[in-house]
Amino acid sequence: MKKAMKKARKKQRLRQRDPLIARAKKTLKQKARRKGAAPVVVRDAEVARPPPLALVPSSAVLDRLWTVVLSRRRADPATSHSARLLHRGTVKVAQKFGEEAVECLIEAVAGNRDALVAESADVLYHLIVLWVSMGVTPEEVWDELKRREGVSGIAEKAARAKSLSVAFGLETTKIP
Repeated sequence: MKKAMKKARKKQRLRQRDPLIARAKKTLKQKARRKGAAPVVVRDAEVARPPPLALVPSSAVLDRLWTVVLSRRRADPATSHSARLLHRGTVKVAQKFGEEAVECLIEAVAGNRDALVAESADVLYHLIVLWVSMGVTPEEVWDELKRREGVSGIAEKAARAKSLSVAFGLETTKIP
């Protein structure tokens, strides 16, 4: 009886301390039960918190960044890094995005977590500069992500491969 009471108090403290962890644990256990799997044993450290953008509607921080970069399209390239990039044209913007993506990959492979965070921010910034350069809005990207929600990545890729082969008159669904 004492063990049960001790366990119940521990659960209560956990819920009070961090309701996100408690909710995530409960969700994982429910999913496991529905699938008929063995009960899931989860420790606090193993439960990931929801991404910060999930707490902000429509990824507001990226929307704000897009608005700032958009406002710099006509700014003086001598006073704005975004204006300088945009002034150089889409090819150079895409090249810079590629460089930042490679730097991000290098830090990930090297296991440099803090550097990966910094490079990830650079990648997102340069991706948004590329969107502005090409006239793409965040809403278009969010809509595409919503469209793909709940679709298996394998099925989605297969559908893209088929549509590409039809569009280019290829006899195969594999992309060379």
